[in-house]
Amino acid sequence: MSGADKASPHVNGVLDPARALVPRVVRLNERIVAKGFWPKLKKVAAHAPFAAEALSVWYCVQDPETPAPAKGMMLAALAYFVLPTDAIPDFIAGIGYTDDAAVFAAMMALVGRNVKPRHRAAAKAAVDRIRERP
Repeated sequence: MSGADKASPHVNGVLDPARALVPRVVRLNERIVAKGFWPKLKKVAAHAPFAAEALSVWYCVQDPETPAPAKGMMLAALAYFVLPTDAIPDFIAGIGYTDDAAVFAAMMALVGRNVKPRHRAAAKAAVDRIRERP
């Protein structure tokens, strides 16, 4: 099955190493994520089933032990999550986050081994705190 035949063919474009790892693109993704990640996460933590996964990736990107190529791929997935324009608008009930989840699943298949238990534990604790707030 080719990428165009998949349910989410755009995932290949978002995580294309030829684009995602270009230093200029990495810097752009860093700015997008730095500006929009926490506001978006706080807004959708109760609705997006992969919120803890997204946050564990964010913690992994912040870790100096994470290799630069993995960070580049992770930043591409996080930027896709943050940006308001994507293949399926997030406000569509029930399916709005499926494209974001597909991007995260693809990214985790590529570089997920870099997400350590300490990143997952910190993410779970933070998401629990966010979900407890009124």
